[in-house]
Formats: sequence, C-alpha cells, structure tokens
Amino acid sequence: MSGTYTVLHDPHGLIEAQLPLDRAPYEVLVTAVLAWTDPHLEPRDYEQIALQLTGHARAVAADVRRHAAALPKNDSRGALAEVVLREADGRPSAPLERTVRCAQNRACLVRALYTRLDRLTEPVPTTT
Repeated sequence: MSGTYTVLHDPHGLIEAQLPLDRAPYEVLVTAVLAWTDPHLEPRDYEQIALQLTGHARAVAADVRRHAAALPKNDSRGALAEVVLREADGRPSAPLERTVRCAQNRACLVRALYTRLDRLTEPVPTTT
C-alpha cells in the first residue's frame, strides 16, 4: 500500500446519493434490538449497537432529505418527511447511553426513517 491518500470533496453528497443503503442487515438488527426483553449484554455492547444504529439513521435521514427535496412543493409526503426528519435530527444528537433503552430508541428511529423513505419512493397513485 502506498503512502499517498486521495481526499474526496463531495459537499453536496452526490456520490453518497448514488450508493444504495445496505438495508437488509440493519433491518435484521432493528428487529432484534426491538425484540429484546432482557438481553444481559455488557454496557459497551449496547453502546456499540447504538453507535451503529445512529450512523445508519444519519445515512437514511440523508436519503429521506434528498427524496423529499425532489418532490413538488404541493406533495404532502414532503411535509410528513419533515416531521420525521425533525425527530431524527434531535434523537441522534442526544448523548449515547450504554443501555437497552438507548439502543431501542435508535432502532425505532431507523425503522421510522425507512418507513418514511418507502413512502417517498413509492409511486404516487393517480386519481381519476
């Protein structure tokens, strides 16, 4: 490996917008975390899971933002996306705790963001 690095400057997130999210493993993780009743993990394990979910929530939120911004101004799906995005902006900025509750909170956020993303990307039914 050489000692040179290439710095990528992508302030508008254009490269990220073209890369699909690796959704399946996170959906499995979200389902598992939300099913926990008393998993007896070490606090650092809860923290690592919450960190993973936080990072993925930010990536999904960026995708939701891109799709919502592309909608016509009179499309109500954009307004609903804004509600979810406001919640998404607040939750990951809260300090991480090394608890089941924190990890489950982040899992709920990822699930809500994917639900909104699905609604933004589904075809709009035509009215006749």
